[in-house]
Amino acid sequence: MRRRLLPIAVSVLSMVVALGACGDSDDDDGAGGGSGIQTIRIGASPTPHAEILQFVQDELAAKAGLKLDIVEYTDYIQPNVALSEGDLDANYFQHLPYFEAQVAERGYKFDHFPGVHIEPYAAYSDSIDDIADLPEGGRIGVTNDPSNQARALDLLVEADLITLDDTGDEDPTILDVADNPKKLKFVETDPEQLPRSLQDFDLAIINGNYALEGGLNPVTDSLLLESGENNPYANFVAVRAEDLDDPGLVKLDQLLHSAEVRTFITSKWPKGEVLPAF
Repeated sequence: MRRRLLPIAVSVLSMVVALGACGDSDDDDGAGGGSGIQTIRIGASPTPHAEILQFVQDELAAKAGLKLDIVEYTDYIQPNVALSEGDLDANYFQHLPYFEAQVAERGYKFDHFPGVHIEPYAAYSDSIDDIADLPEGGRIGVTNDPSNQARALDLLVEADLITLDDTGDEDPTILDVADNPKKLKFVETDPEQLPRSLQDFDLAIINGNYALEGGLNPVTDSLLLESGENNPYANFVAVRAEDLDDPGLVKLDQLLHSAEVRTFITSKWPKGEVLPAF
């Protein structure tokens, strides 16, 4: 993966919940279905991914001949496992750096559609109101997921809190921190735990979806905020490589890139907590 530096602006048991609005399809052929309504079983993080998909299901899918069976996952591992094993037709929860890392590490035969939305990464604190007040030796909570850990470190670099060794095309980790004048102490944590353990850190850098699920607003509650401009971390729909041209999946991606979905995103998250990527 090529390193990308952004300006300022997981391995746990998953809890899987099929959304109540989903039911049996009129056509039980799945993503490769034949005539009639085509059902697509798609895994997603609860916020905002499943919410965006539910809007598509409620407002757009039927006219396109689709029915979405939305399955929620609260971790970042199982949606790809389920897709690889054929339990899902698609998933919608990840960005390109994470996708590429998982494909390389686990040998998945996946492909993906273009980015749909961006959840700005941000840093939060229960103990300080200004990043300038971050104490020497402060505890910094960061994800234990390498691709997103690099994203967290980028925020600290842009705030002039640390520098990083040149890692070439590899994503840096906390082991690559070079200058650290405040002697900050990095604590790797499962990303979904960070919002719930905010009081344990002087600063916690949190994935956008987990922040939203934890009641945090990236725009109004954060001390450091990633910019959406030229952001390489847009989330997209991933599929098995052989299904990239499946007509139903292509239709779904077209709906996710429609003017209606863009309006839904900007209306539901008017402060920029979630940004359209198209």
